Amino acid sequence: MDYSFQFDSLEGYKEAYKNSVENPEQFWSKVADTFAWHKKWDKTLEWDFKTPKIEWFKGGKLNITENCLDRHLAERGNQPALIWEPNNPTHQTRTYTYKELHREVCRFANVLKNNGVQKGDRICIYMGMVPELAISLLACARLGAIHSVIFGGFSANSILDRLEDAGASFIITCDGAFRGSKVIPLKEIIDDALQTFSSIQKVIVLKHTNSPVSMVENRDIWWGDEMKKLDEKGDHFQAEIMDAEDPLYILYTSGSTGKPKGVVHSVAGYMIFTTYTFVNVFQYKPGQVFFCTADIGWVTGHSYIVYGPLSAGAISLMFEGIPTWPDAGRFWDIVDKYRVNIFYTAPTAIRSLMGFGAKPLEGKDLSSLEVLGTVGEPINIEAWEWYNQFIGKNQCPIVDTWWQTETGGILISNFAGISPSRPCWATLPLPGVQPVLINDQGKEVTEKIDGLFKGNLCMKSPWPSILRTTYGDHERFRLTYFSTYPGLYFSGDGALKDEEGNFRIIGRVDDVLNVSGHRIGTAEVENAINMCEGVVESAVVAYPHDIKGHGIYAFVILNMEKPPGQIAEEKIRDMVAEQIGHFAKPDKIQIVKGLPKTRSGKIMRRILRKIAENEVENLGDTTSLLDPEIVAEIIREKL
Repeated sequence: MDYSFQFDSLEGYKEAYKNSVENPEQFWSKVADTFAWHKKWDKTLEWDFKTPKIEWFKGGKLNITENCLDRHLAERGNQPALIWEPNNPTHQTRTYTYKELHREVCRFANVLKNNGVQKGDRICIYMGMVPELAISLLACARLGAIHSVIFGGFSANSILDRLEDAGASFIITCDGAFRGSKVIPLKEIIDDALQTFSSIQKVIVLKHTNSPVSMVENRDIWWGDEMKKLDEKGDHFQAEIMDAEDPLYILYTSGSTGKPKGVVHSVAGYMIFTTYTFVNVFQYKPGQVFFCTADIGWVTGHSYIVYGPLSAGAISLMFEGIPTWPDAGRFWDIVDKYRVNIFYTAPTAIRSLMGFGAKPLEGKDLSSLEVLGTVGEPINIEAWEWYNQFIGKNQCPIVDTWWQTETGGILISNFAGISPSRPCWATLPLPGVQPVLINDQGKEVTEKIDGLFKGNLCMKSPWPSILRTTYGDHERFRLTYFSTYPGLYFSGDGALKDEEGNFRIIGRVDDVLNVSGHRIGTAEVENAINMCEGVVESAVVAYPHDIKGHGIYAFVILNMEKPPGQIAEEKIRDMVAEQIGHFAKPDKIQIVKGLPKTRSGKIMRRILRKIAENEVENLGDTTSLLDPEIVAEIIREKL
């Protein structure tokens, strides 16, 4: 594996960054040369943030799985590629070498082809965290189908929304999934979603939990039965030659409106940037065991369990369960068991484990750890210090990574052992990434407040893994990311910057909640609440939560004079779980008589956020409200 693009010093980073800004085409061409291509590209970059249109490595031909698998076979064929730790520690673990993973991907690609899957088809994947999930992604990519993974916590209604938007024709699922002490009935949930969606040709079902399921004749087939039909020729599958800008996958993320957005990532730029960032941010060395605790249902799992590590020829560890089952020492058992070198998790998990104290760490050998990382949301100082002291033993650099579903890979981070770890600061932009802070008037922030620049985080130019569109709705793509500040990509996050160019992310500035690292649109939750019988209207905001970072606070108007509060709250939570998933249920619900609105009817969420955060002395101007008295009433009822 050619790691010639890896910098190993702060000076090396600065030189790479300078080159990437001054001559991005030359810089990224040199990086791209280290990958396997069927045909080199004609033009490295064409872009326009107005249209918007972004094309990297135009005219290039390749297949991402040849870079993730085939090119490693000669040198690393017998090295572990994927290690799988099951939910139950007494169950059998599985390890796939690059040779074995290549074989399984080829075999399942043949299964897909034999069942009618063609290049360009959209395949919905709704599975637990099993090796076959990673195999499914790679098999789709090998034959040129576009995969769309749906997180196993989503409800049938949320699945239906995504199936309809993507125009999916195939589904890959499991009979069920293990999650701690629970069994999630995945196939049953899929069946519920398909009651009103008839465009699915085949549902391929992996037997995993041995849960009883209904199999619809001529539609539903068993993964195992289909694999058994293959002869030895099934071990080989000629990878489809893809254009650099062909879509690789669609991943749905919440927006500020109720309908989820299908973020589209293309093959070449995504592959190159995820590999580049993986190798440089974590300073990965061949043979190290990399453990990312994310779910592949979210972008972190796509980029830093599957595509980035495998393209780099790394050893990637995948865990089926949760950090607190069968006890709160599970992560540390895994680190000890596999001699994990790099550990990448979310602040939510760290805060949750902090609550159990040091006892779950007793008897766990964490001496193999060399690098720690955080992802999904800004980390607070207490969690950072606990992570540093108890897990890293004050010896491991902590990389605090900032990025999004839309960015594909890490955009801002410190670099393990090269640039300083700075509690709560993501610090430096990756080469090729040009962040800028913009004020509400659309101008670049030039004046400091308390020694720091503060503004809305935007990007001046594209990096290779930037999303290319929102599926089936390019105008929404333009409006969401490029219309707020013309000529710039708007991240939706606010940030601080110091004199040295280090960045600290301070959270969302739009109507999107970040709960345990999962982005949920306020409108999405409100729409679900408003479907509940007796609900007239609702408004949802985030508030500080000790474990999740942000909790969901719902202000709800009911149409009854004396609402049965507790019963109503239970029904509301059940409705949100049914429409979106259990992870989106409001943490706090306050029944109110009215909501603070402007004369034009806009709900003033800024005021509701202050109330939810108990900052009622700092509400700001309320004179523009239609009924300012309603604010005082909400505050009195909250108290």
